[in-house]
Amino acid sequence: MSRSFVPRRSVLRGALGAGALAAAAGPLAACAPGSSGSEPRKLTGTPSASAKGEITIWNRSGDLFKVFDAAIDAFRKAYPDIKVNHQAVDIDAKLANTLISGTDLPDGSFWDDAKIGGQAEHLYDLTDLIAPYRDKTSAYKLSVNTVGGRIYGVPWDLDPGLLWYREDLLEDAGVDPAGLKTYDDLLAAARSLREKNPKARPLHMEKDPFLGQLWLEMLAGQQGTSLADADGQVRLDSKEYRNVLNWVRDAVDDDLVTHAEYLKQADLAALENGQQALVPWAVWWSFAPQQLLKKGKGKWRAAPLPAWTPGGARSGAMGGSSFIIPAKAKNPELAWLLYEFLCFKEPGYSAVYGPSEVYPGGLTTSVPSYGPARRPDKPLFEPVAALGGQDLWKVAVDAADTIPSAAPIPAWWAKSVDYLGNNLQRLIEGKMSPDDVIDDSTKKIQRNLVDRA
Repeated sequence: MSRSFVPRRSVLRGALGAGALAAAAGPLAACAPGSSGSEPRKLTGTPSASAKGEITIWNRSGDLFKVFDAAIDAFRKAYPDIKVNHQAVDIDAKLANTLISGTDLPDGSFWDDAKIGGQAEHLYDLTDLIAPYRDKTSAYKLSVNTVGGRIYGVPWDLDPGLLWYREDLLEDAGVDPAGLKTYDDLLAAARSLREKNPKARPLHMEKDPFLGQLWLEMLAGQQGTSLADADGQVRLDSKEYRNVLNWVRDAVDDDLVTHAEYLKQADLAALENGQQALVPWAVWWSFAPQQLLKKGKGKWRAAPLPAWTPGGARSGAMGGSSFIIPAKAKNPELAWLLYEFLCFKEPGYSAVYGPSEVYPGGLTTSVPSYGPARRPDKPLFEPVAALGGQDLWKVAVDAADTIPSAAPIPAWWAKSVDYLGNNLQRLIEGKMSPDDVIDDSTKKIQRNLVDRA
């Protein structure tokens, strides 16, 4: 893995930043496609392999830009008459306003799933083009890209939640990882670890309000729900959220929790000294043992998340990105050819996820949304030495297959962290009850965000 890899935390924070979403929450963004009286623009035809032209494509800077740059080279070989201007852009600061103004637009752009529902009015309807791949694409990724029954983003990555654990510490405490099938089992394992080591507080719970809320959404999404429904209405007051919040309260009451910020100094110290041994988190936590952890290097493993009920889903999504084509793009058909190649075609998705100069072992921080690209028997990235040679690919793709579908992420999601994310912290600190979190957060999100949208 490249030493310059940026933890997914900073990417996600930028992706859901308040400034960008403030633009997304404006009068134009609040409209559903077609609500202004015009029908959404549709792309329905695919150009031939002999297509000619020029496109401008935006991506974020950093290692992922380099990965896509190399993959675009493979596209150029398949379509030699299409010129691709691949540009590193501050998408979070620039794209939403550019879509609204309609000037200096790219032909296509990387974008976070959280943005698509709020800007669908300014994007091409890709439903007909994605139709041939729909049955083999993650239901979750299709759902977060769908507004009013139409698809506005080309699904790219899946970020399945996994249970990360210290294999040696669980073995010493007599805990079999294969037995961690429910969240009650996870609490029992944490108690066993603390009995073995009284200083242990085995379960990580996130101290950063933004990431804490993203984590909460992963656990709720595992049960088939989310903060807002397909119409953007708050649905926090539910059995599913109470399951999560009551579990958090129980873990806190039993003194099983290390409350620390993701991969900051206190978190790393607790991971290295054996205080923390259980981390329910997204696949992109693989960055920690590969780049940051020294004493625990080679001792961490990944497993499916526990289920909330016996036989329930063993994963939920924590983050994710797709590709969009602006409704006023100059060459949208050619942009579609590129994204079709990267997401649904070989050698496109192998060029993205497979070994490269940037990631010699392959890109291990997500898996593809398209089913044929994530075959368990045909890994796109290699076993991870920092995980003791574990086949992370198989664990991640098996988990990805269980993620339930969801609803588009509302444009006000990041601002709701001021209420739900902060209240989750108060619950972990013992200052609020689960019902207090639900009641106070629902009231303030409805009053200050939904009603004002």
